[in-house]
Amino acid sequence: MTRHSQTMPPDYFENRYAGDPDPWQFTTSTYEAGKYAATLDALPKAHYASALEIGCSIGVFTNALASRCDALIAVDTAEKALEQARERCASARQVGFQRLHVPDEWPAGRFDLILLSEVIYFLDAADMSRLAERILETLDRDGDVVLVHWTGQTHYPQTGDEAADMLIGILDGSVRIVRQHRTDQYRLDVLTRIG
Repeated sequence: MTRHSQTMPPDYFENRYAGDPDPWQFTTSTYEAGKYAATLDALPKAHYASALEIGCSIGVFTNALASRCDALIAVDTAEKALEQARERCASARQVGFQRLHVPDEWPAGRFDLILLSEVIYFLDAADMSRLAERILETLDRDGDVVLVHWTGQTHYPQTGDEAADMLIGILDGSVRIVRQHRTDQYRLDVLTRIG
């Protein structure tokens, strides 16, 4: 499998959704359902004032997370995915959606939760450093960062393990690891800001 060397461009995602409205089977996969439940269970706080979900896709997890948040900004780079997410979460008034290509683009505001699920392995090392800067610029003191990534082989710039280890390493000294969980398919890392 040939690995991409640079961050995946926006049209990669647009093309995936053009060919299939649910290209990663978020609505039907038992893997996704189990991972979503484990992610919600791993959140250190019962409720968050202002959360950010990077890579919300079609909004399946967004809809589940919404009840735990006073305000939730969900972003994705693909408009076709966001159209579905807006419809799926229409009754959740506290959720706002933005089309952004992270890390070059980032929503305004401060957050006590930043969730990055199945997204950071799309980034190369330079963009991972920029992502870490964005997180530290907008994450509240004692705010949480949750990383959830498939650990199999990818054709993306990094594997799930490489990406999670890299980001945790860059953030070292600014966060502490409060929980790590691994299955035979994914890893889940929960970090809390310190200082």
